[in-house]
Formats: sequence, structure tokens, C-alpha cells
Amino acid sequence: MQVTPLHAFKQVNDQQLILRYLDGEERAFEELLSRHKQKIYTSIYLFVKDESLAHDIFQEVFIKIIDTLRKGKYNHEGKFSQWAMRISYNLCVDYFRRNKRRPTVHPTDTFDIFNVLRVTEDNAEQQIIKSQTHQKLRSLVDMLPPEQREVVILRHYADMSFKEIAKLTRVSINTALGRMRYALINIRKLVEDHKVQLQ
Repeated sequence: MQVTPLHAFKQVNDQQLILRYLDGEERAFEELLSRHKQKIYTSIYLFVKDESLAHDIFQEVFIKIIDTLRKGKYNHEGKFSQWAMRISYNLCVDYFRRNKRRPTVHPTDTFDIFNVLRVTEDNAEQQIIKSQTHQKLRSLVDMLPPEQREVVILRHYADMSFKEIAKLTRVSINTALGRMRYALINIRKLVEDHKVQLQ
């Protein structure tokens, strides 16, 4: 059987990668994994705040994904990344349930979390600045109350809509929006209190 080189998958969308993987092309899954692993791992890490535990849950997520795909139980609605994020979120919640513990704003003119988190094609220098900004921002997200942190992670790292967040966290859309608003207010306050330079 002819092996497709990895670079040939770059232009293929997630749905086609899944179909090709199910057709026996293992490399299609490698591409799928490399596309989404950073976002999924980061969101797990932000929930559990423990590197080795985040790696364990991350492995579990992809075992579950492979298992679901192979059993033909993956439905084609929605984005693959959002489906994978739902699995990782549920595994994090399961972990906290087992261990009986919880995972430890209107934007202003000067600071807007949506702009900070929006990824564009930048030159190397801007990318370095942006990655440092992301690290600073992640440390601020860590300081938020659990329910606010949860919404920020699901909205900005998992690309979920507020409707999906509300369904996943079992709250109303208004509650999810309210938590995001308070999270932004708190992040703004933390930026001022800690004199964090985000630009």
C-alpha cells in the first residue's frame, strides 16, 4: 500500500482526515493530532494545573477519540476540535469528581481579551511577544474563580459558543455570559494589580 507523505495532508480538512484515517491511513490521524494537540493540551493543563496529570488526561482523550472513530460512533456535526474539547472537558470533570475537588467584563479600550487571544499570521518577533502574552494571560486565567476560569478556557481555548458552554457546564446561557463578563472584569483588575504588560 502506498504511504501518503505527511505534508500531503496539510490542505485536507478535519472531516476528510477522519475518513482517510478510517480508510486505513494512520498518517491522517497524525496530522489531526498535530493540528489540535496544543489547544487541547493547554485547556486540560489550565483545568488541572499539573503537567504530568495533563499529559495523562491528554493521552486518555486521544485513546477515547480513536476508540469512538473506530467504532463508527463519531457524528459529522460540528467541528472535530469542539468534539475533542468536550471529551477532554468531561475527562477533567471526571477526574475532579473522583478526587472530590473542584478545579483549583466588558472589554475596555486598553485591554480586550478577544484581541489578545486572536491568532493571526505574524512575523517571528510578534509571535514571540504573543506567546509571552499568552503565558502571562494564562497565569492570570489561573487566578480566576473556578467557574469563571472554566468559561474562559472553553470560550477562548476550545472555541465553543456560549450556547455550547451553557449546555456542557449545565447552566443557562445568561449564567455563562455573566461568568465571562466577571472573568473579563477580574482579568482587567489582575492586569492592573500585577502591573502586567500585555502588549
